[in-house]
Amino acid sequence: MLEKLSPAPASKKKRKRVGRGDGSGHGTYSGRGCKGQKSRAGYKMRPGFEGGQLPLIKRLPEKRGFVNIFRTEYSTVNIGQLGVFESGSKVTPEKLVAAGIVKSLKRPIKILAVGEMAHPLTIKADKFSAAAKAKIEAAGGKAEEIKGETKTG
Repeated sequence: MLEKLSPAPASKKKRKRVGRGDGSGHGTYSGRGCKGQKSRAGYKMRPGFEGGQLPLIKRLPEKRGFVNIFRTEYSTVNIGQLGVFESGSKVTPEKLVAAGIVKSLKRPIKILAVGEMAHPLTIKADKFSAAAKAKIEAAGGKAEEIKGETKTG
């Protein structure tokens, strides 16, 4: 019966009420110790602050990392995914989107060498890995890089 349910023993703990007189055990300084920045109202210290000492994050610069804001993010396509196209056909970025292999043309397309080429294809993309180019040419196809051509989408 729902009305007879109660929380497990010791699972409900009363919160510490500080500053309610010396008899409570948390009077006078209210558990904040004596004087200083940490005892004041409104005290807030930023994460990693070490009291003026050079913080760990600055002492270990190699651990902080670096993000190249000019990095080019590619939409990657594996050679194994190109088996949906007929032998001898031209594979363009627009056809890759139509086939559902690439979601959009906002990012440049890079062809990678994962998988096998079943038949020769002429592939147009922004970039090819060296191994992918070799596999395409070994299958009798062509790898054509798009340089500065505008894509619709």
